[in-house]
Amino acid sequence: MRDSWFESLVDWNFWGNLKVELKEREVVPKLPRKDIILSIIGVRRVGKTYLSYLIMKNFKPQETLLINFEDPRLVDVKAEDIIKLVEMYRSRVCLDGPRLIVMDEIQNINNWEKVARFYAEAKGINVIVTGSSSKLLSGELASVLTGRHNDFELYPLSLREILMWKGLHLDNISIYKNKAQIMREFERYIKYGGFPEINLIDDDMSKKNMLRHYFEDILTKDIILRFKIREINKLKDLAKIYLSNIATLQSYNRIKSSINLSLDSVERFSKYLENVRLFFFVPKFSYSLRQQILNPRKVYIIDLGFYTAIGFRFSENIGRIMENAVAIELFRRKAYWHPDWEIYYWRDYSQREVDFVIKSGTKVINLIQVTYSSSRDEIENREIRNLMKAAEDTKANKLTVITWDYDSYEKINGKILQFIPLWKFLLGMDQA
Repeated sequence: MRDSWFESLVDWNFWGNLKVELKEREVVPKLPRKDIILSIIGVRRVGKTYLSYLIMKNFKPQETLLINFEDPRLVDVKAEDIIKLVEMYRSRVCLDGPRLIVMDEIQNINNWEKVARFYAEAKGINVIVTGSSSKLLSGELASVLTGRHNDFELYPLSLREILMWKGLHLDNISIYKNKAQIMREFERYIKYGGFPEINLIDDDMSKKNMLRHYFEDILTKDIILRFKIREINKLKDLAKIYLSNIATLQSYNRIKSSINLSLDSVERFSKYLENVRLFFFVPKFSYSLRQQILNPRKVYIIDLGFYTAIGFRFSENIGRIMENAVAIELFRRKAYWHPDWEIYYWRDYSQREVDFVIKSGTKVINLIQVTYSSSRDEIENREIRNLMKAAEDTKANKLTVITWDYDSYEKINGKILQFIPLWKFLLGMDQA
């Protein structure tokens, strides 16, 4: 048993057999002070382990130790065995180490928190924990670590990162010089998403097969097995309902009858799907918390590749796909650069709607409408009227219309509207 444990360590560490080409990510979190644990969270297969390796590269190889708790050789490891694994590393690799311990997919180990705190607080060792299950992603982590952790949520690759991986620069000259290639990558991105491994595969069928495998793994490993779900088919039905209805309003009451589940079960299953970061739900904008809770929420998938892989018609739903792409980008920006952002949709009593409201502190800083239009004539007056009404209601000054291929500015009733193509928005050119 001990030999197989050490073989696992050898295979997952730079001082052992690990040979991996590391590609840069847009944001790599800095390690906090040693008594603060860094938790890297995110959906399964998003690249949490590789992000850990990017941080580990700042140390000498023998000063770091990554323990991958999804390795089948560690399947019987318990929390107290983590200390044995560290001692095994110290006796065979580096007596004075480690300076950094990464506990990867730690949600597989019960009562890991005390061990993580022991190394961070008592031993003064930098500790990173990563996880994709709801236990690590929920408020439970905050209670067990009592404020002794910094969270970083990792998202699938952005279009910017994909282009960076392809060796393309994103300055103004290069963007227009390489526009044809950028547009090809953009269309692949909104079809097959941003999971790192998917973007290293050229064959479309292989992409779809791997994405279907990811989807099934998330449902099975992170929800069904962990929470001992008995109504397995109904959980899967609920996931497919949400997936087939991205960028639409969803009500628990409506859903319960369609899959014959109790209201409590629909709410509980939905929370699981949200906590493992497979879906995220956007509430209605209101200054009343009660109104936010009572109104239906909009549902979005974490990666558009799932939408393509599960078999929904891409071309027939391009408007909703565009809106979901915007939602992913907004939540990525919130996680990486704007933690104070709150993201809502806006709807009034006349059912006029605006896709996104971005609130920072007490102020609404941006209203965003998404439309599949390639010219000003194609943009419905209703879309603009809804924006102007929402601006009046929220006192917002920045108004954005994200289009397929129309790029302009326009002044209406004293407010500047920015019209920007989706590909430019995904490259961050709306912030220039």
